[in-house]
Amino acid sequence: MTVLVRTPATSANLGPGFDTLGLALGLHDEVTASIGGHETSVVVEGAGAGEVDTGEGHLIVRTMRRTFDEMGVAQPEGIRLTCVNRIPHARGLGSSSAAIVAGILAARALSGASFDDDKTLALATAIEGHPDNVAPCLRGGLTISWDSGVRKLLPHRDVRPVVLIPPFRLSTEEARGLLPEKVPHSDAAANAGRAALLIAALTGTPDDTVLLAATEDRLHQRYRASAMPQTADLVERLRSKGVPAVVSGAGPTVLAFSSPETQDLIEPEVGIDWQIQPLNVDPSGATVQFPETR
Repeated sequence: MTVLVRTPATSANLGPGFDTLGLALGLHDEVTASIGGHETSVVVEGAGAGEVDTGEGHLIVRTMRRTFDEMGVAQPEGIRLTCVNRIPHARGLGSSSAAIVAGILAARALSGASFDDDKTLALATAIEGHPDNVAPCLRGGLTISWDSGVRKLLPHRDVRPVVLIPPFRLSTEEARGLLPEKVPHSDAAANAGRAALLIAALTGTPDDTVLLAATEDRLHQRYRASAMPQTADLVERLRSKGVPAVVSGAGPTVLAFSSPETQDLIEPEVGIDWQIQPLNVDPSGATVQFPETR
């Protein structure tokens, strides 16, 4: 039996929603998986080709094996994967979360074991370390995560994300290492208010002025700026022109919310070596299909 899993890119934090808010985007990796045989093999096309492990060390393979253990299912001797990767790696668009979710869903589908959505989310969070990317990857739409659950919302149909992808990378571990252990109470209070406003701004009729205020952050972006000065500079320049722009996840990609009034302001601020990619919001999240085999 073969299973095809499609997992969306995601943007976490969205400015003030550090480790809690996430948005699923219309850019997908596809993983075709089967079990059996005596060896594990991974074929990778697109992002990561020639760079990632093509055997037992591949993140999806490791996730599948952990999932089999969690489900109490006997480990298959061999796992075969074909990965078509469209989500760029180490850019703040949830490539590792997409791989983790793909591994869990593939193992769940191929084993036929009972493993509900709540357990799937809990395991994905445990592997990734935080839920802000895995939650929208699994559920789609706009997600709010907290220590005991996730709430999914659908942004207004006129919310138009644009990702601005640089040619350079930044690891999540490096970006997290720059965060201080403590922040001023005033900054925490400001972010709490902005995060609440952002939910209203994204689910109601978009308003650039409100979105600009709602995407202001004081908890993480400025502390990480030294690791990605070009990103920090682009965010500042876009925001000075009234474009709601934030660092996507841990960076270095920039996420902007475009409107008819601001769409022409974005491109002139972006370097020629950056990729500008308008994307829809993915309302559904990861999907599993069983393609016919011959």
